[in-house]
Amino acid sequence: MRTSSLMVLSFIATTLLALTPPSALASNLQNVESVPHLDAGGKDAYRAFITSRGHRAFAIAPGGMWSWKGEESSAGAASEEALQSCQFESEQPCVLYAVDDRVVFDKQNWASLWGPYLSRAEASSKATGAERGKRFYDIKFKDASGKALKLSELRGIVTIVHFWGSWCPPCQRELPELQRLHQALNKSGDIKMVLLQVREDFATSKLAVKRHRLKLPLYDSGAQAKSDDKLQLAGGGTLKDRDIAAVFPTTYVLDKHGIVLFSHVGPVSDWQGYLPLLKDAATRSGK
Repeated sequence: MRTSSLMVLSFIATTLLALTPPSALASNLQNVESVPHLDAGGKDAYRAFITSRGHRAFAIAPGGMWSWKGEESSAGAASEEALQSCQFESEQPCVLYAVDDRVVFDKQNWASLWGPYLSRAEASSKATGAERGKRFYDIKFKDASGKALKLSELRGIVTIVHFWGSWCPPCQRELPELQRLHQALNKSGDIKMVLLQVREDFATSKLAVKRHRLKLPLYDSGAQAKSDDKLQLAGGGTLKDRDIAAVFPTTYVLDKHGIVLFSHVGPVSDWQGYLPLLKDAATRSGK
């Protein structure tokens, strides 16, 4: 995002701040849990923001990136600084959550931040890769019955591709949260979860989920053992799992054309907080 765009966003936010009655926006300022996608560190930072002096602003991005600035000369200056600092660290667009003593968060705008979505023609010209805006690798895998599949066959559906292993403690801790997301998406035909095991065989991963008494959409990546670090590609060849997952778990959200909208390294503490973004992608991508 260019500096001029950040300045426009900060100007709009501070203008709304001046026009909106304090009672309309201040009520949620103290509620740390209302700030979407923050982890424990982000929540601590927001508490520091609340207690800071002078003009201040708190900016956030999908996935949990945040930044805040305080003791600035004006609300506009604080807003611009917070947005620039947040955007420097995030490939996702940053927006203002609070300025001075009021919440200025726009839920409708937040839900659309994974856009603008590419057309079919635009998507077809994109290079393959794992970065936001690229066409994700066409990985081969199997369903629970052994039927061969590939990610490109899921075009037309927003796909959540999750790489995990039962040997990975953070992966195991995230399983109940993934279960809650799966239940929330149960009636959605436009959003699909694909959990692929790494560094172990499929039977081991299934047993781990069964042991937790969970029912999740498990698929077989083809990995067979701890030393097996390769994923099979539909066009032939392989991809090292560490090339797309620096740590496990790692998750990607693909639009209906297979374009990477979002990625997250490590466990997500509140997957249901992503529902507005997922639903927006399901509604508006794939045109």
